[in-house]
Amino acid sequence: MPPTASQPTETAARQAFRDAMAAIASPVAVVTAMDGPRPQGATVSAFASLSLTPPMVLVSLDERSQLLAIIRRTGRFGLNILGTHQAGLATAFARSGPDKFAGIAWSPSEELPRLPGLAAWIAAEVDDYVSAGDHIVLLAHTVIAEAGAGSPRPLTYHQRAFGTHTQLAS
Repeated sequence: MPPTASQPTETAARQAFRDAMAAIASPVAVVTAMDGPRPQGATVSAFASLSLTPPMVLVSLDERSQLLAIIRRTGRFGLNILGTHQAGLATAFARSGPDKFAGIAWSPSEELPRLPGLAAWIAAEVDDYVSAGDHIVLLAHTVIAEAGAGSPRPLTYHQRAFGTHTQLAS
């Protein structure tokens, strides 16, 4: 049945959804895992605090993601929550390719790749994988959570551009 004037095409509906989601400021993080001796990572904006008792987070990854396959094998991931000064890292880890860590400084923390200068760091172990459309939502309990030194402002993504949160004057 063809779309009517009140029913947009599937392509138009998808674009309308993308535009609506662009209106929401999202935090930006790099999810990391170890593939044997090699660090792997990907930029995400779909992550959130899930529970305080016990401390849990959720992260959404594309079901075809190589990083997801690694996390399924290891059951663990690092959540590198980026500071506003790290937009370059967000871009580097958003690209496709096997060696996103080339030229990127990192150190092991809880045996996971940790980037320097973060707004926050979380190491997590996956409790469950939930299929959701073309993504898999990882429900994970935190092993360690640390705020970044000096509390750098968080990097956010809004209207298809990087920025940060600013407090309103009271």
